[in-house]
Amino acid sequence: MTVDIINPANGKIEHRQELMNAAAVEAVLAGAQKAFLAWSSRPLAERGELLRRVGAELRRRKDDFQRTMTAEMGKLRKEALGEVEKCAGACDYYADHAADYLRDQSIATDGSKSYVRYEPLGCVLAVMPWNFPIWQVFRFLAPALMAGNVAVLKHASNVPRCADLIAESLAAAGIPPGVFGVLHIDNDQAAEVIRDPRIVAVTLTGSERAGRSVASNAGQQLKKCVMELGGSDAFVVLDDADLEKTVAGAVASRFANAGQTCIAAKRFIVVDAIAEEFVKRFVDASSKLTLGDPQQDSTTLAPLARQDLRDGLHKQVQASIAKGAKPLLGCVPDGSYAGYPASILDNVRPGMPAYEEELFGPVASILRVRDEEEAIRVANDTTFGLGGSVWTDDPERGDRVARQLQVGAAFVNAIVRSDVRLPFGGTKRSGFGRELADHGIHEFMNIKSVYVA
Repeated sequence: MTVDIINPANGKIEHRQELMNAAAVEAVLAGAQKAFLAWSSRPLAERGELLRRVGAELRRRKDDFQRTMTAEMGKLRKEALGEVEKCAGACDYYADHAADYLRDQSIATDGSKSYVRYEPLGCVLAVMPWNFPIWQVFRFLAPALMAGNVAVLKHASNVPRCADLIAESLAAAGIPPGVFGVLHIDNDQAAEVIRDPRIVAVTLTGSERAGRSVASNAGQQLKKCVMELGGSDAFVVLDDADLEKTVAGAVASRFANAGQTCIAAKRFIVVDAIAEEFVKRFVDASSKLTLGDPQQDSTTLAPLARQDLRDGLHKQVQASIAKGAKPLLGCVPDGSYAGYPASILDNVRPGMPAYEEELFGPVASILRVRDEEEAIRVANDTTFGLGGSVWTDDPERGDRVARQLQVGAAFVNAIVRSDVRLPFGGTKRSGFGRELADHGIHEFMNIKSVYVA
């Protein structure tokens, strides 16, 4: 079976990807099982040096990665180059910090010696999405490899060459065969791989629907999993916000990556006293974004990754307008293959898709509220809990409000972003478990207590 990889900027077929048969899948899993013992026994310093070489290889191949990401899922050239550098930085970070994160921790007990030891589990299956086709992988891969685990990747079907480039880069950097493998498989095959006893844990970044399926399958096998799912992040604008900085943050947070990010600001919750001026400035700034060829630096808004995603987003917009939302900007598909213009909906209320659902594209929802108290209530009135931001001229006030947001990451006067130094993940239906920082490297380890009488 083959899958057509279509360039979202022009609708042309870039590549036809052949899916693996059972024998090819078996070869990848057997290679991982064979590689685990030697890799986990390798001194941590040696694993760190190899990971630094991976980072250097990513930087060397940055243009190849950029062209591939742009062709397969439409990412802006400058955003793709930034993504590669972020991945290389994650490799350097874990090479530098893993020894501190993984050292034995002495615990005072009544024994002569007690400590906590961290041991790798084995082969981790990663089911990854297309929106950040390199970063999403390295967000789990860098800590997993430093921990001594091995990994296999089932990437999104529309970014197969991104997956292959990652594997090629690791091999070129000297990572031994079997430590990282790519599975070009469909969802039914992935379910079989999860059930394979050689897979000890699963990590997924994706939709709520995908998370339910994968977590259910892993749970039936009693296998550890980490789920990073959807989000409908609140962007809370209080009455004392610096509007120049706030609007700049709003545009960056909503429209980066064509709005196709779980931690993009999606619900702009604005206090009435400042709402009219904020909305006016937000519409004006957003209207300056231009759709076009994502390879050109003059383009400031990328197409969506697939035409069906564009069509699904527009249905949500139309349904919201039918229920009373007011279109202020855009809200009509662009004439290109998968383009959708920067769009803003005002008067968004409960019962509308723009209020209840995740809009995974360049559409902002304006929710007007009376005051700070109502802003907090509306921000938390969602089934999601990934991230949220608060904008105010008073950092202490912002901190107070941020503490009350029911999310995995709350930012004050800054857009929500993943940072290798901070744990990343959500609550409620945005998933469970954490990536990055020390929390991320510990997720797929056996945390062993040792007591000596």
